[in-house]
Amino acid sequence: MIDLKNVYKTFNRDGIEIEALKGVNIEVEKGDIYGVIGFSGAGKSTLLRMVNFLEKPTSGSVLVNGQDISKLNKKQLISTRRKIGMVFQHFNLLNSKTVFANVALPLILDHVPKNEISNRVNDLLKFVGLDNRAKNYPDELSGGQKQRVGIARALATNPQILLCDEATSALDPQTTESILELLKRVNKEYDITILLITHQMNVIQKICNKVAVMEKGKIVEKGRVIDVFGNPKEKVTKDFVHSVTNDDIPISILNLIKNNRQNSQNRKFFRLKFMGNSILTPMISMATKKFNVEINVLSASVTELQDTPMVNMVIELECDSTLAEEIVKYIESKDILVEEVA
Repeated sequence: MIDLKNVYKTFNRDGIEIEALKGVNIEVEKGDIYGVIGFSGAGKSTLLRMVNFLEKPTSGSVLVNGQDISKLNKKQLISTRRKIGMVFQHFNLLNSKTVFANVALPLILDHVPKNEISNRVNDLLKFVGLDNRAKNYPDELSGGQKQRVGIARALATNPQILLCDEATSALDPQTTESILELLKRVNKEYDITILLITHQMNVIQKICNKVAVMEKGKIVEKGRVIDVFGNPKEKVTKDFVHSVTNDDIPISILNLIKNNRQNSQNRKFFRLKFMGNSILTPMISMATKKFNVEINVLSASVTELQDTPMVNMVIELECDSTLAEEIVKYIESKDILVEEVA
């Protein structure tokens, strides 16, 4: 659907070359809600602008539906762009036009017959929950309502792909939640592939099935959300995960671990991470019976990543190192991540 292959982008500003993208590789498949997350300046917006060819790569290729868009002529590029909708952070609505007229604009520019425009716009306004606001103007709407208009406008030309540029960054948490639910409906009911960029981890957590983490123009980690954020490798990824998951061990527990370790060399502490179906495994009970050892649960927390539960647990074992290694291997064999607490 969308394939960026070894894409580099260099800007020249006042004689200084700035590399915005450095060898970016991303593959977005049909039906994905693919999130690109990174802090400000990571290169997210530049990446997104490559897909509809608002920016040209310095090198590398950008394929949409198997076509290298850098090789399309003007007519072909216009046709390809019609299949790509865009949702903006600050809505980009025309304040002098009604809600109906804003949504109708892409259809008018495409010379769609008036009766078809009316039917299409009314259907879209009903879909986004604004069928009673057709005659209102943007300054009469809340931020969330404006973004709903923006989404309806982006859907007007029946796109196959929807690009979202920080679509919820200007919204409060409750409104963000409702917009994310709407985007999930867009993906499911209209069968539209979504590529979004964000600096908000909760956006990835709520709706994305795949994610790429960007830092300084590079993709540092990518894959299924549950895999990347379930077991993050890079510091920037860990920082994003910590912003939404309660997996930090409380200081009081850390102090307890420190004191107990000093009192007995046989006390060992581990962090367990259960994801998906592994949470149904009665691991503590199974390990206790199998190895005839007591396991003390010191803390536990639950987080959801795109409707998939993830449990973090800190346990204490009192046994020798050899037995502890056997227990760890047994737990890991059940698709549970184990990390010793230093």
